[in-house]
Amino acid sequence: MPTRPPPATAASASPDPSGDRPHILAVTADPGLTGLLARTLEWSGYRVTTETSGADGMLRLSGHRFDLVIWDATLPDLAGFARGRRVAPADRPPLLFLAAWDSLHHLAPELCPGNEDYVTKPVRIAEVLARTRVLLRDRSPARDEGVPRYDDLTLDETTCRARRGDRALGLTPAEYRLLRHLMANAESVLSKEQISRHVWGEFRARHSIEKLVGRLRHKVDAATDRDEPALIHTHRGFGYRLGRPGS
Repeated sequence: MPTRPPPATAASASPDPSGDRPHILAVTADPGLTGLLARTLEWSGYRVTTETSGADGMLRLSGHRFDLVIWDATLPDLAGFARGRRVAPADRPPLLFLAAWDSLHHLAPELCPGNEDYVTKPVRIAEVLARTRVLLRDRSPARDEGVPRYDDLTLDETTCRARRGDRALGLTPAEYRLLRHLMANAESVLSKEQISRHVWGEFRARHSIEKLVGRLRHKVDAATDRDEPALIHTHRGFGYRLGRPGS
């Protein structure tokens, strides 16, 4: 097999040997999921390289060291990746599988306590981040960087809680996922379909999304003595945006 990985592309950046951030390889054939993983993980302080097939993932893995591999277990060539046969056990990074419920019985033999874990589809990005931190815990030094933040909004992804300044927001799981998605795409307009897919993993009726955004906006932009500026904005006919007024 080739000894060197293929040239990097825009979707598969070359690892930066001088970087000190944990380096993650994400292998999935779903462009939307790939983009979501890359943006969110990079925004959370990680370096990310992506591949779109199991063969390319194995080639990339054989040519570089990674701190963690996120692997779509629904890829047809999962069997070739079993137990990392092409990677020496001592050099094999922890694995986080993205698995469908009906494929878990096929995935079970690949799991090894302490080295592998999985999240089920539809993927919840907060869960991916939480499992990533656990798998990297013994490989990465403690750090305060990478805390999700926008303006005076902050997220604690260990407890899945949000604050605006010194005010706790008290979000539901769906509201937390929505806020996390808006923060990961700050200053960009997200369509209702994009929001629905991220929050619920499927398309929901328009009124469900509007109600969810309304509840989150009430908690984030509630009037206070500090007269905080509104951060969640409606772009009629397009969707919603997190940002300061006029940005």
